[in-house]
Amino acid sequence: MPTTLRPDSRRSFLRQLGGGLGLLPVTTALSGAAGRQSAAGSWDAVRTQFPFTESMVPMNAGNLCPSPRQVTERLNDLNGRIEVDVSHGHRDGFRALIEASRTMVAEHIGADPEEVALVRNTTEANAAIIGGLPLEAGDEVVLWSENHPTNNVAWEVQAARADLRIKRVATPPNTWSRDRLVELFTEAIGPRTRALALTHVSNTSGLVLPIQAIAEVARQRGVFVHVDGAQSWGALRIDVRTLGCDSFSASCHKWLCGPKEAGLLFARRDQIERVWAHTVGFGWGTNVDPLPAGARKFEALGQRDDGRLAVIADTIDFHRELGESRIEARVRTLASALKRGLRDAGLPVATPDDARLSAGVVLVPVPEVRRREVVATLERDHGIAGSRAGGLHLSPHLYNTIEHVERAVTGVAALRDRLG
Repeated sequence: MPTTLRPDSRRSFLRQLGGGLGLLPVTTALSGAAGRQSAAGSWDAVRTQFPFTESMVPMNAGNLCPSPRQVTERLNDLNGRIEVDVSHGHRDGFRALIEASRTMVAEHIGADPEEVALVRNTTEANAAIIGGLPLEAGDEVVLWSENHPTNNVAWEVQAARADLRIKRVATPPNTWSRDRLVELFTEAIGPRTRALALTHVSNTSGLVLPIQAIAEVARQRGVFVHVDGAQSWGALRIDVRTLGCDSFSASCHKWLCGPKEAGLLFARRDQIERVWAHTVGFGWGTNVDPLPAGARKFEALGQRDDGRLAVIADTIDFHRELGESRIEARVRTLASALKRGLRDAGLPVATPDDARLSAGVVLVPVPEVRRREVVATLERDHGIAGSRAGGLHLSPHLYNTIEHVERAVTGVAALRDRLG
């Protein structure tokens, strides 16, 4: 019965790297050519932990990431055990594994375990907040115009149902300064504003909002602040206390490189009771008040894939072994190299250069009617997998190399005539 996390499967990564490459401080200044080679070597060793081939290189972390072998192998092992024995007695052993995942997620984002729900993805977490906040007819919700549809159109659907008012804040490039961005959202908050729904990192421009400063203003005015962190969790160091939000959503299958159909919803302790659960399934109990403690009430979703939830812990172990700050630095290094390479090639880039206002997402503007063709051609002719969100969306991650970035630049340059 799988009652404990298996140490050999969760700590094998350090041994597999071998050769002294394991946890080199790659964001520390390294002197000389030997130092630069060692730093590059450590990330080359990370690359070997991912099963993709060089014929199709993922550069779409903002859409879907591969998982490291230690996570995939662990998931296959746990699911195999369930297929052999589906008895309640055996499956009960997974509870401790799932609670370990909850605890590690909480530590990873600076929350308490009671404030974390392990849901299926960002969409479901967003839906829990949108459908669960007790808003009244005439209440206003302020949205960022660059929110994902699940944090944008979904509010429109709820507004039509509950007679809410929606106000959007646009942030064109001429507003890309921290102070101006804060000012725009501050100006949008009015006497009827009850909720502010933001996105930490835009998937359609790569712009990073100054969440902490915006949330501080909103909460001072009694406004509930929800943040979609789909493009930041796993790429940036996250501390929900520092961000100052009331709720935070994210998926495991993007930058975290974790299992598919697994995600998180953080709800601040003093807000959990206020937000209604949008689904009541097995595990809720037999009364209106939920049996599960804290944010677990948002998990009463019926039968779950217990193995998938359990390996969230293994995924976070992988991040810890590498170092969260090192991962963020690597993501920023690759994205900066990509932006620089594209601009040096005379190609347009719709993402800020300022490191304070950008992270891992890099956007090349492409007319909507040509996006599918451009992405497909980049895949077919150059072996680079991007996505179509907002244009040509490229998001390199820790498993990518500088050579991958150079290949992407060459591929996009070859498509120059199709970008306009």
